[in-house]
Amino acid sequence: MSESEIVPTAAGDARITWHRARDARGIVALSHGAGGGIEARDLQALAAVLPRRGVTVALVEQPWRVAGKRMAPAPKALDAAWREVWPVLARPGLRVVAGGRSAGARVACRTAGELGAVGVLALAFPLHPPGKPEKSRAEELLGAGVPTLVVQGGRDPFGRPEEFPAGVAPVTVPYGDHGFAVPKTADVTQEKALALLTDAAEGWLEGVLP
Repeated sequence: MSESEIVPTAAGDARITWHRARDARGIVALSHGAGGGIEARDLQALAAVLPRRGVTVALVEQPWRVAGKRMAPAPKALDAAWREVWPVLARPGLRVVAGGRSAGARVACRTAGELGAVGVLALAFPLHPPGKPEKSRAEELLGAGVPTLVVQGGRDPFGRPEEFPAGVAPVTVPYGDHGFAVPKTADVTQEKALALLTDAAEGWLEGVLP
């Protein structure tokens, strides 16, 4: 069962959808990318699996998404709204892992240290715009300042796993694109691809949220 909570921010209402674990040992707070919402397959897969393993999942919708807008605001505005939502995420008094997919992963990396996150779960981190590897965002990832797990599709145009800098070893979802979709012709099914993602997250969280 899930429950939603509206959180007022200066940019408008944000929304948290809680997927609570019984006797939770921690919380993973995940936000969406700039082109979609919390219905993304990777976010939904984690929300389905992690609560059964003792980890509450909080899916956070940024104000622009709640308002029905099509275009995400500038990174500074995303960070500001995330900061305003954070006290609600931390309210249960549990350790919180910050994270998200794509733009949501960038927000988590930029703010993790100041907010007291115990780790960052970065899904489909947009290392660079498609076709423009010279415009790297590796500094954001390397500057998170907390334990960080990157899960990346093997054919993600925003950064393939082998493009990441030394010291970052992404978990690879074979054949996965930026949304972790795999072709029907691949020798990995969509179900298996998502299981690789959730298994990697679960194993990493054992160390971050023991």
